Amino acid sequence: MSHSMKTIISLLKTETRMTVVALACLVLFAGCSFAPKYAKPVVQTPAAFKELAPEQLKEAEGWKAAEPKDDMIRGKWWEMFHEPELNELEDQVAVSNQTVAAALANFLAARAVVKQTQSQYFPTVTASPSVTRSRQSSLQTQSSSSPAPLTVTEYSLPFDASWELDFWGRIRNTVKANSLEAQATLADLENVRLTIQAEVAADYFQLRVLDAQKQLLDAAALAYQESLKLTQVQYDTGIASGQDVAQAETQLNTTRAQATDLGIQRAQLEHAIATLLGKPASSFSIATNPLTATTIAIPSGIPSQLLERRPDVAATERRVAEANAQIGVARAAYFPTITLSGSAGYQSTSVGNLFSGPSLAWSVGATLAQTLFDAGLRKAVTEQAWAIYQGTVANYRQTVLTAFQEVEDNLSTLRILSQELQQQNAAVESSQRYLTLANDRYKSGLDSYLNVITAQTTLLSNQRTAMNLRMQQMTASVQLIKALGGGWDVSHGRTEAIP
Repeated sequence: MSHSMKTIISLLKTETRMTVVALACLVLFAGCSFAPKYAKPVVQTPAAFKELAPEQLKEAEGWKAAEPKDDMIRGKWWEMFHEPELNELEDQVAVSNQTVAAALANFLAARAVVKQTQSQYFPTVTASPSVTRSRQSSLQTQSSSSPAPLTVTEYSLPFDASWELDFWGRIRNTVKANSLEAQATLADLENVRLTIQAEVAADYFQLRVLDAQKQLLDAAALAYQESLKLTQVQYDTGIASGQDVAQAETQLNTTRAQATDLGIQRAQLEHAIATLLGKPASSFSIATNPLTATTIAIPSGIPSQLLERRPDVAATERRVAEANAQIGVARAAYFPTITLSGSAGYQSTSVGNLFSGPSLAWSVGATLAQTLFDAGLRKAVTEQAWAIYQGTVANYRQTVLTAFQEVEDNLSTLRILSQELQQQNAAVESSQRYLTLANDRYKSGLDSYLNVITAQTTLLSNQRTAMNLRMQQMTASVQLIKALGGGWDVSHGRTEAIP
């Protein structure tokens, strides 16, 4: 065996022994972490929603108490409305919406940061081969007892390695904090997606109600046109006055103008849906079709499930855990940094002798770095980390309170709208009877045409009010599903974020 091979083997044995020692030390101190033991912040959680009391359930439609195996909205929640066109629109949100695309990019960036910090677990190895040609001073050569050549070419192939030992958990807590941020960013992505999906559904139902109102106004205009013809005939025969004819014309034109005015709102809603789908408004349209969807029973579950089902709550809670890990990073700065380093390579003035034994050079060592004075910098950084943690805890609790409020708001809205719709439908029925009587009395010559116009206006107004209440009910149903977290669950984001 050549001398160079023996030297390399000896070097490898030396480095192996040092590696074993380093690994043993790493294992010895692996449990050393200065991050506080994390516990999810405590929040006051009611046992049940106030609006889901038994006496409230009897008064309303649009939600139901959770039953076994039916305590969660699952998957594509919009399919509960049985609207095929809405299903097609919702399926495009995750693919084309640019806000969702930006949130996805943020998540991918956060996951890449996790990979970056995980690389600190391993040594960094670099190679820097070089070729240097130099010329010495001729005067220096003359004064030397053994003259050297004036021009020398030196070849070098060094390999350098350094490894920071994570004795105090700085790297581990940094990786943990970044992993938690990635999980929070994933929950942010789901929250953005849920928000866009709810907005698409709400806009869709509003558009369909406008279609229904347009259909109602068009039908009313046809009825008013027939009334105008009747009034004109009666005027020609001397039964009705010119004032009656003018009133009938005014009512007809006003109703037509109201039907036309709906086109503005419909166009804007159509444009909004196009933008939510990531499409140009100029190339997108939705065919006219009155609202056919009805109120559905929404499983609301219990308040504590909001902590698992709402992505915004999950994101805030993950950031609390992240801030907790950052305290460990700040505390680790009080202790010395220990770095192992080594280098090995070849140096020679000839390429032919570059890999020979005499050309081999190596070195190993360890460095300990400790800050002796920083004028309170580390203390201030630690205080900052604690303050940030306390702030994230407050944000988490506020997010939970807001979640409870949003659920209760929409539950109460649905309950009250249910009662109001019953009353409004009764008003529509009585208005219809009022119009029938007014027409009969006008045709009999007992009343003036003004009574007919009043009855027609009252009926149309009540019908439009009922439709608006139905729109509010559908929108509140969508918002309740959103407030309950849609079909998402916190377990979806706990493993996917960590590479």
